[in-house]
Amino acid sequence: MALKLTRRGFVAGLSCVALPATGWATAPTKSLRPIARGAEFTAQAQGGIESLVRRSGIQGHVVCAVADVKSGLHLEALNGKESLPPASVAKALTALYAMEVLGSNYRFETRVIATGPIKNGVLKGDLVLQGGGDPTLNTDHLAALAAAVKSKGIREVRGTFKIDDSALPMVASIDSEQPDHLGYSPAVSGIALNYNRVHFEWKRGSKGYSVAMDARTEKYRPEVHMAKMKVIKRQVPVYTYADRNGVDNWTVASGALGKGGARWLPVRRPAAYAGDVFATMMRANGVVLKKGVVGRSTGGTVLAQRQSVPLSKILYGMLKYSNNLTAEMVGMTATAARGVRMRSLKDSGGAMSDWAAQRYGMTGTRMVDHSGLGDASRMTAVDLVGALVKVRKTGVLHPLLKPFPMRDAKGRINKTHPIKVNAKTGTLNFVSGLGGFMTAADGTELAFAIFVADVDRRARIKRADREVPAGARTWNRSAKKLQQKLIERWGALYGS
Repeated sequence: MALKLTRRGFVAGLSCVALPATGWATAPTKSLRPIARGAEFTAQAQGGIESLVRRSGIQGHVVCAVADVKSGLHLEALNGKESLPPASVAKALTALYAMEVLGSNYRFETRVIATGPIKNGVLKGDLVLQGGGDPTLNTDHLAALAAAVKSKGIREVRGTFKIDDSALPMVASIDSEQPDHLGYSPAVSGIALNYNRVHFEWKRGSKGYSVAMDARTEKYRPEVHMAKMKVIKRQVPVYTYADRNGVDNWTVASGALGKGGARWLPVRRPAAYAGDVFATMMRANGVVLKKGVVGRSTGGTVLAQRQSVPLSKILYGMLKYSNNLTAEMVGMTATAARGVRMRSLKDSGGAMSDWAAQRYGMTGTRMVDHSGLGDASRMTAVDLVGALVKVRKTGVLHPLLKPFPMRDAKGRINKTHPIKVNAKTGTLNFVSGLGGFMTAADGTELAFAIFVADVDRRARIKRADREVPAGARTWNRSAKKLQQKLIERWGALYGS
């Protein structure tokens, strides 16, 4: 465990001096008299912050920082300028980026375009399904678009059926270091469907297993043709993936299936997936068209369009459920809106980092994506706290952050805990982050960031074992306990 104290103005763990926001290392000109407090305070503050971290027994690096929201004064930091992977805490920065660049009322748009005239129910031209970067598009929405096209009197498309995903660069996987079958690391492009996940279901019968791959919602369950599954008699590996002739080919080990079950698998070819399902919906409406191909739109007549809900609602859901695809698509859309050329997700993450440095002084932060899934991203606690203090005055981020539950000594949620927290959590194997706002018992509001990581241990995990590696859950529980103790310490020290 690495501990390097950078806090100032703290006397024996029992009193504190708030430092000027412009410099964490500036010593106070006067020493303040320690304030007498009760046993609860002593228990929370005993031994100082570095002692608290040591007693936690956590293996790895711990960095944290806290500041007063109202005054902007920085109060305390431990290794505050040391950068660590932020995990999904990065989504808080992505939310700021998207809101400030695109605006809270921005809506993504998916369109269906005809490139030729319609005569006697026949479209003599191409039909284009054009993605607009909407991460929330689902099968129900495509069904509504298909019905709208039918209402134009079309019963046949003579030209090509195209799927235009060029609004954003194509990314095969959010993090290529993740195992192929993990649904939280799908492909990214200018069109997405059902968060770029396909539903795999299996049932064991007298003659073996029956399997289904579909794009289900509560209303529809269209079978897909661009993803196929084959059950293989083996124990490991559980899944294998290969792209063969434009089809996502999966195999699964029979020894891992049991009697039946289901799970979502990532889609690696989003345009083909959306085109597959849209074609099914068009045929269900009696419209004849050819198999879809990926291609750019060259203009034409808009036959139907679908707008998403406002960006603010999308970001609220992104932060609540920590959806990686949403973070990547809104982040890349913001980068595109700034006129920044990008060829990859890393380019867009770098563009957001440059923006954060200019806008909020986050010079110690460098992101390789917008979700925090890539462990090569780095963020400092001081950087995040500085941004949180600045943005709190605008009221932009706080309403989007969900409450963080404080717990009792037995690990149960304590709804009557005197400290209230609204924050973004972040979890990778042997990486845990928490950043946001806390309100102490007396109403004092603080901005804080805590990053804990055992980077060396994470680096030793084999790619195939990254879903649930040995020891990761126990380590994560310890990290979360430490985070709560730090929050309670700050509530005791500064909530008076």
